[in-house]
Amino acid sequence: MSETRTGTAPTVLRIVLGKRLGALREKARVTREDAAKVLDVAPLTIRRMENSEVGFKIPYVQLLLQAYGVGERETEEFIGLVKVANRPGWWHRYRDALPGWFSACISLEDEASLIRTYEPHYVPGLLQTEDYVRGVLCAGAHRDSDELERRVALRVKRQQLLTKRDAPILWILMEEAVLRRPVGDAGVMRAQIDQLLETTHMPNVTLQIMPFQVGPHLGAFGPFHLFRFDVTELPDIVYAENLTGAVYLDQRPDIAAYLEVLDNMSARAASVEETRAFLREIRKEL
Repeated sequence: MSETRTGTAPTVLRIVLGKRLGALREKARVTREDAAKVLDVAPLTIRRMENSEVGFKIPYVQLLLQAYGVGERETEEFIGLVKVANRPGWWHRYRDALPGWFSACISLEDEASLIRTYEPHYVPGLLQTEDYVRGVLCAGAHRDSDELERRVALRVKRQQLLTKRDAPILWILMEEAVLRRPVGDAGVMRAQIDQLLETTHMPNVTLQIMPFQVGPHLGAFGPFHLFRFDVTELPDIVYAENLTGAVYLDQRPDIAAYLEVLDNMSARAASVEETRAFLREIRKEL
């Protein structure tokens, strides 16, 4: 996944199955070239299946599992999972308001057990109020009201993640600049800070502010998210946006670098209690 993504993004289950398919091939000591001959396709197709860059064609998967010596029962279970993985995620109905490269982020967000976020510019989407969302989405963009409301609805729908039964742990590091940058009028900002204060009391959410006084630090290059999963086949994945797309990183050296930065910043940022006090002071100024 270490590349910029465009187009329809895979669900997390499809990513997992792609990795399992690759592991079964390697266990059977079958090369990608030989696997490609089974399907009469190019080796690139096998690589793309294993990297979840394409959807799974059930006849292809069945032939590969047979070539890898997978038993009938395991094959049936695998095909059943493939059918589930090929179904579009809940966010698919918002595809008209959703950049293709962002779909994978929602899939990762939806299945993660831990989400660590660094945000230097805006309140993270999972914690934004509806009015704050509108202010961010309207910044420098001309959108008709229908498109705007679809995007707002999608962001609000994403926030249900934090209160579901198996909600992930969310750990956010946010720059003081986020609170100093007005999005909408003072009322919008007061409501947003009130929501942040409420969020700090959620058992699965940790929010830390990085005050200006900390000075330069390792993370001051742009926002990113790190996702961790309760699935052995799926490594930690880092998501970072740019102006026209996004990059997804899952290589160990990359992940280690981002984890080091997050740990370093967490140690230097305000504690949870200090963050609550900081938010209250900012609200008084509005």
